[in-house]
Formats: sequence, structure tokens, C-alpha cells
Amino acid sequence: MNKEQVIHMIAEKMKLIRVENGYSQDKMADILGISKKTLVQIEKDRSLPGWNTVVAITALFHQSEVLQHTLGDEPLEVIRLVTFEHADEPVSRTLGGKVWWKELHSTGGYRLQQNVISKHYRVLDQKHFRWISTFDEKEAYLRMEELSHGRTTEE
Repeated sequence: MNKEQVIHMIAEKMKLIRVENGYSQDKMADILGISKKTLVQIEKDRSLPGWNTVVAITALFHQSEVLQHTLGDEPLEVIRLVTFEHADEPVSRTLGGKVWWKELHSTGGYRLQQNVISKHYRVLDQKHFRWISTFDEKEAYLRMEELSHGRTTEE
């Protein structure tokens, strides 16, 4: 998944996200910092939102059911991954992946999961803290093995 794909995915859902939250076009445009004309053009599939608009929608409406069905249960994580290409630190505690995640492998107290919607990977510890997120399957397996054996990529 890359920025262009995410932009297209969000553009297709902007009207649904707006309606889900009960906003008029005027109010939604004001919230996003764009003109109503621009919003109308996006909703009518005549233009695409800019990356900043996509990031704003994701940040402001990350709990939207429409957005979660588009990007998975953690839309902000997907935006971070697309922006920075990977996240490699214990960022936050998760719910453990009961709905949006497929368990792929576990070893040494770590679990590798893949998001069923966005297809990105993450490694969780026993307390459900996320240690890495990436779209690269090989990197995910490698980092899980390193973590489970107490090694880091610098060693």
C-alpha cells in the first residue's frame, strides 16, 4: 500500500465518512480546511484530496466505522506506515487483534499478525504492545525473531 492508493481509498469514502458523522458539506469542508467546492469535486469523483486532507480525515475520524472498514481497525497506524515505511518501537498497547488481525506465527513471547484489510504486519508482545509495523513480510518475520531472541538490528 502506498500514498496514492490510500488517497484513492479515502477519496471514495469521504462522502460516507461525512454522512456517518452527520456533517453538511459546508461543515465538513470547514473541519478539513478545504473549500466546499473542493469537497464537492472529491465526493463526485472529479478530483482527489491532497495527502494533508487524507491525514486530517484519518486523524479526526479514526474511529469511523467506514474508515476502519477501509483501512482496518487502526487507520492512523496505516497512515504512519505509508508515510514512514515502517514503525519499529513499542508504540502502544493494542487489543490483541481479535477482529481485524490474522495470527501468522508466534515465538519467544511475540506474535506476528497481519491486518485482514490493509495487509500490513505487526509484532505484539504478550501484553499486546506493538513492537513493529510494516508492509514487508520478511522484515516482520526477521524483527519478530530478533525480538524473541533478545537481539536488535544493530547487533
